[in-house]
Amino acid sequence: MELRIEKYKLNYLNEETLGFMVGPESPSSATNVAIFTHGFTSHKGSILNWAIRLAEEGMACFIFDQPGHYLGNFSEVHDFEEYKIEVPKLFHQSYELVKSYYQLNEDHKLIYGGHSLGALMAIKASEIEIDKEVERIIAVGFGLPPEGVTHIFNTKFYKSTLKVRAQLVSKAISPEVVFPWIKAEKVALATEGQHVHLISGEDDMVVGKEGTEGLKKILETRNTVTIEKPTKLPHHLPEMAAPHIKKYLKDEGLLTN
Repeated sequence: MELRIEKYKLNYLNEETLGFMVGPESPSSATNVAIFTHGFTSHKGSILNWAIRLAEEGMACFIFDQPGHYLGNFSEVHDFEEYKIEVPKLFHQSYELVKSYYQLNEDHKLIYGGHSLGALMAIKASEIEIDKEVERIIAVGFGLPPEGVTHIFNTKFYKSTLKVRAQLVSKAISPEVVFPWIKAEKVALATEGQHVHLISGEDDMVVGKEGTEGLKKILETRNTVTIEKPTKLPHHLPEMAAPHIKKYLKDEGLLTN
């Protein structure tokens, strides 16, 4: 199938961030819709092959850079409280752009997803009420390690890398601000009635050996939660999740080609 990539600018308060729509060449040939975003300090290119794999199967996809992440663009985040509220809304803004381009009937399904921080934002986006129900949430590299275990974020090696990574984002979303918030949000997620598919590698040092199971326990009280744990899917290589996402959606009947 021939693919088309369209460039878009998304509105974030008084700033702009960037996105790609990836889908079939013909506007009338798309089936379902998937919206994805990346992890902390990363960019949309890290998950581009997620969109390509799905677009090859007829799905219209949109991937976007979170504001304040300089590898994607030089937009700024000036207020973390605004960031927490506004980034989940970018999923809906992206969806509206896809809808305006492709001739989708009312039966199309909507999938949200992301890697790490992006996975959290996808879950938060599903909590915002819109006209279209979110069919699936795909969370890659996202988990809750057990209490009492030394997390990789607290090791000397990882802390040394953060000195560099902190310079790749706006000061308002520095690691010392974002990481405690992510940890607190995982425990307090109010998501209800969703089907969440967690994909984390056995070798994902950030999620840890039992992190996927830990998050599942929290989410499954009010949601349907499934787990997939590939042997090889390190946290810093989210592109390796593409075949797992494709297979999952195909098995669930959400890819039609």
